[in-house]
Amino acid sequence: MAQLDLKTQNLELSTQHSFDPDHPPDPKLIDTCVHCGFCLSTCPSYRVIGKETDSPRGRIYLMDGVNEGTIPLSPATVEHFDTCLGCLACVTTCPSGVQYDQLIAATRPQIERNHQRSLSEKLLRALIFKTFPYPSRLRILLRPLGLYQKLGLQRLVRSLGFLPRISPRLAAMESMLPPISPQAFQDNLPELIPAQGEKRYRVGMLLGCVQRLFNPEVNDATVRVLTANGCEVVIPRGQGCCGALSHHQGQEEQAKTLARQMIDSFADAGVDYVLINASGCGHTLKEYERILADDSLYAEKAKQFASQVRDVQEFLAEVGLTAKLSPLQADPLPIVYQDACHMLHGQKISVQPRQLLRQIPGVQLREPLDAALCCGSAGVYNILQPEVAEELGRQKVRNLLNTGASIIASANIGCFVQISKHLQLQGKSIPVLHPMQLLDYSIRGVQL
Repeated sequence: MAQLDLKTQNLELSTQHSFDPDHPPDPKLIDTCVHCGFCLSTCPSYRVIGKETDSPRGRIYLMDGVNEGTIPLSPATVEHFDTCLGCLACVTTCPSGVQYDQLIAATRPQIERNHQRSLSEKLLRALIFKTFPYPSRLRILLRPLGLYQKLGLQRLVRSLGFLPRISPRLAAMESMLPPISPQAFQDNLPELIPAQGEKRYRVGMLLGCVQRLFNPEVNDATVRVLTANGCEVVIPRGQGCCGALSHHQGQEEQAKTLARQMIDSFADAGVDYVLINASGCGHTLKEYERILADDSLYAEKAKQFASQVRDVQEFLAEVGLTAKLSPLQADPLPIVYQDACHMLHGQKISVQPRQLLRQIPGVQLREPLDAALCCGSAGVYNILQPEVAEELGRQKVRNLLNTGASIIASANIGCFVQISKHLQLQGKSIPVLHPMQLLDYSIRGVQL
């Protein structure tokens, strides 16, 4: 009986797909992990799920096993890779310098090529990757969703509570739908916006995909802040998605295509820097050199483009503010800044946003408990893994509220949506604003 079981296991192993030869996780990078366990306390999925295989250390062990052919690329194995948020907190924490970001980035395309997902998963992912990176397609989808909100159907559906029982993932997607404004249906910013006063820099700006539809005020505020500080702003009409969503979920070819299109759209812009105000996008833009490393036509272009990319807060902290800043209210204003993972762990930007906010007169900056822990958004993670994301969202909002701050400052659209949702679920109405919005109000003398 034992021999039969062993033969069955061997047969199952032989019929399971493994990693293919196209850039599997690098064994040399895998071997740098000494399994010390420092990553466990900072890994959000491990803290919620509590399984070793849902930690960076455990996933590296699985990568090694699949590489060696001792562990199959089975649905159970893939599930542990899928629970990774890609927040990169483990990269910051690791005393051995394990490049887990490169390991998980190599693993995800392997899964998409070599693992058969269920029909429901395929359909959901097809919906996400055929709409989210394309603002024009997403706008078509927003029109019936706008009616869904205006006619009161959203309130009815949520009050009845049947959607989570039918499809937790569809329910998670619906629960994050913010109020759709008229601005969502068109891009109103011109292609060239002159600097106010003496021109210091000519900068390009990305509009993003989801942000330009669900929180367009951030782009408007960013342009006003840049022009008020001596920047001529160029917004190429041909720009599309940066590819962040696709890259983070292993959609390799789509990410490469979008990266090439983005590089081409800025090719003749003649800018000093390319600026972005969403951290997930910024991290991917800076990765273009690696994403297109095997592309003989674009490898050098990607390297040059990536060298020009700056997060807008990183840029302004570097060049300095020249516009006069006014208090946002008569009394001192307590603000808590929420670190987006791809800003903090991916781009290593933490001090600069705080430096900018502290320059606003009357601002008192507060720090939350577990500031480096992911909020659970992680691109589309809160759709694909709603249970883990829900717990992380509850924890994040609770920690932010415990600071007693009057405003939450967040520099990523995914975090904005996730935090806003959980504030509403906890019955709180604290504003969640991008730091560029706060600087814009201060420059224009708008009182909160």
